[in-house]
Amino acid sequence: MRDYKKETEKRVAFIRKQLEETGAKGIVFGNSGGKDCVLVGILCKMACEDTVGLIMPCSSKCNYGEDMTDAMMISKLFRIEKRMVDLTKTSDMLKKALKDATELAQAAVNNIAPRLRMGALYAVAASENRLVAGTGNKSERFMGYFTKWGDGAFDFNPIYDLTVTEIYQFLTYLDVPKRIVDKAPSAGLFDGQTDEGDMGVTYKAIDEYINSGVCAPEDMEIIARYHKISEHKRIAPKVYEES
Repeated sequence: MRDYKKETEKRVAFIRKQLEETGAKGIVFGNSGGKDCVLVGILCKMACEDTVGLIMPCSSKCNYGEDMTDAMMISKLFRIEKRMVDLTKTSDMLKKALKDATELAQAAVNNIAPRLRMGALYAVAASENRLVAGTGNKSERFMGYFTKWGDGAFDFNPIYDLTVTEIYQFLTYLDVPKRIVDKAPSAGLFDGQTDEGDMGVTYKAIDEYINSGVCAPEDMEIIARYHKISEHKRIAPKVYEES
């Protein structure tokens, strides 16, 4: 297990360095009340007093219920400034406008909310000289379980190298309420959605494979498939260059 006292010190120093090098005065991150967001918010607040968490409900009932309740609880507990940006009407308007252009696939619909949220984060960042903190972890990145140009975008990410298992351990070290640590990981894209339910494999199995290269054959098949088809998300876009 990592020494999370040292991990905290190193990551806070990393965040402060990003601010110093860019001349940014503050940080903004998406606060969904989920594990990753909570850890990033706490680390950013430790590094920079001027840290803002945007709570951005978008369509699903859980965004207005459990997600919002947890996000507000964490903001209060760790004294992180919170702001609300309701994106439901914006999402509905975009989907309506797109009807004349295409028949939207469900995957495209699911990706609208993360991309709208990132657009909101960068609008605030550009208006207030802030950096956008990323909230994705190593396990999600390995599986490609993130939205390209949505939650996969950021100016810096202080938890990029941590597996979901390590996120749990880090949160426990920081005395984050058990309610947050115990709830099922979910992107909150629609009611009842969970990460593990979508993928058909547990983060425990994913982390076991990342760390040892070994897991149950049926899990390995799923993990290998997800990793392969999401490779485009982990590399820079192709550009033409003169040789």
